[in-house]
Amino acid sequence: MTRSINDYQSKLGKPNWCAGCGDFAIDMAIKQALAQLDYNPDETAWIGGIGCGASAPYWTSCYGVLTLHGRPVPFATGVKLANHKLNVLAWSGDGDAYGIGMGHFIHAVRRNANIVYIVGNNTVYGLTKGQASPTSQKGCISPSTPFGAPDPDVNPIALAISAGGSFVARGYAGNLPHLTNLIKQAFEHKGFALIDIIQPCVTWDKIKGYAYYQDKTYVLEESGHDPSDKDAALKRAYEQPEKFPIGLFYQEERDVYEDTQPQFENGPLAKHDISNIDINPLFEAYTA
Repeated sequence: MTRSINDYQSKLGKPNWCAGCGDFAIDMAIKQALAQLDYNPDETAWIGGIGCGASAPYWTSCYGVLTLHGRPVPFATGVKLANHKLNVLAWSGDGDAYGIGMGHFIHAVRRNANIVYIVGNNTVYGLTKGQASPTSQKGCISPSTPFGAPDPDVNPIALAISAGGSFVARGYAGNLPHLTNLIKQAFEHKGFALIDIIQPCVTWDKIKGYAYYQDKTYVLEESGHDPSDKDAALKRAYEQPEKFPIGLFYQEERDVYEDTQPQFENGPLAKHDISNIDINPLFEAYTA
């Protein structure tokens, strides 16, 4: 069966993002990737956290959930563990993922559950009027840091690689064909796939717009980069802010979380028969 992006569109109307927001491109790239992979919307779960783009589950026909601030990854992990057959996607903003959600992010990377995590990284809290975020550069002037951000910025790519990420990539909202292909690769990867997406905030960041990134981005696949070389991937990750390589930094095959858990030997939790469960043997085993 051949699907189109219309198969993944919600009947609730159009997103209420600012004109020119990179969320439109990210949303389109996700839906194009799902269509090209011919994924059934009824077998796809789309999890959102907090941030402008995290409201995307409203605008899709897939199963969708909006969770608490910083919590889309553990929720998405739970969805995948409950039903392994679902294609599971989580979408956060940089504050959601690398601020309050940092602990969940690190553990999800090392745990390697088979989900796709997309982070719209605009280096500000765009939903709440442009305050500095964890990915804002040190010295950044914002409503919350009028004298300049005192902390160095988080480097999501280097962090994910160092934590044991099995698929670590960066996309750019200004390059839709490349981003679509990157998301397809992430879904086809078996394991936790991070795509940190450069997404200029056209409303609150008047300095780092599309022109700024257009001159600084280059495609890794066109530069001879080997995504199996972890040292080379880390070196590329530290090229910012002079350059912003986009594409697949690092990929490896390793055990997927749900395949290592004994409770799934009889299939995913959604398929377990719980109509007549006797827990007495369990009590006896641990109280003897």
